[in-house]
Amino acid sequence: MALMKLMYQDLRKIALARREAEDSTFVRQGELNNASVCFAQALFIRGLLDMSSSFTKSTARNIFYGGSVFFFLFFIGLTFDTMTALPKRDNRANLSDAVKHGKKIWETRNCIGCHTLLGEGAYFAPELGNVYKRRGPEFIKAWIQAQPTGAPGRRQMPQFHLNDQELNDLVEFLKYSSEINTNSWPPNIEG
Repeated sequence: MALMKLMYQDLRKIALARREAEDSTFVRQGELNNASVCFAQALFIRGLLDMSSSFTKSTARNIFYGGSVFFFLFFIGLTFDTMTALPKRDNRANLSDAVKHGKKIWETRNCIGCHTLLGEGAYFAPELGNVYKRRGPEFIKAWIQAQPTGAPGRRQMPQFHLNDQELNDLVEFLKYSSEINTNSWPPNIEG
C-alpha cells in the first residue's frame, strides 16, 4: 500500500514536470502527450488506492449475491417467456401418427447425418425444413425413389428402399416440419 502511494507521488511529480516543459513548447496534434499519459496512470493508481480502502469483503459479497439473484430472476423470466411462446410456434396441433412414424424413419435412416432440419444437422446436403413448401410432396417422393441418380460430380443420396407408406409418412414429417413457426428460418428459400 505504501509502495503504491510512493509510485503515485512520483508519477504525479513527473507528470507535472513534463506538463510544465510541454507548456513552453509546441506539441503537434496527434503526437502522444507523455505528461497526459503519466497523469492518467497516476489517476489510475490513485483510483486503485481509493478503491482498496472502500471495496471491502462485505461489498464484494453483496455484489456477488445481488448479481446472482438478478441473473437467477432474469433466467427464470426467459424460461417463462419461452414456455409461454413455444406452444404458439411449435405446430403441436398437427402432430399425427404419420408424422411420428415419418420422424422415426428420418432418425433410423440417419437423414440428419447429411441434411439439416431447421438449422440442426450436417451441412453435406440441403436444408429440408422448407422442402415441402419449395418442391411439394410428389417431387420429394420421386426424388427419394430416384436416388442415387448417378450424375457425375454430384453428391449422391443412398437408396433407402422405402415403401409407399414409409414415403408418405416421411413426406408428412417434412410437411409438419415446414409448418413450424421458425421466424423465417432458413433465410434463403432454397435452404
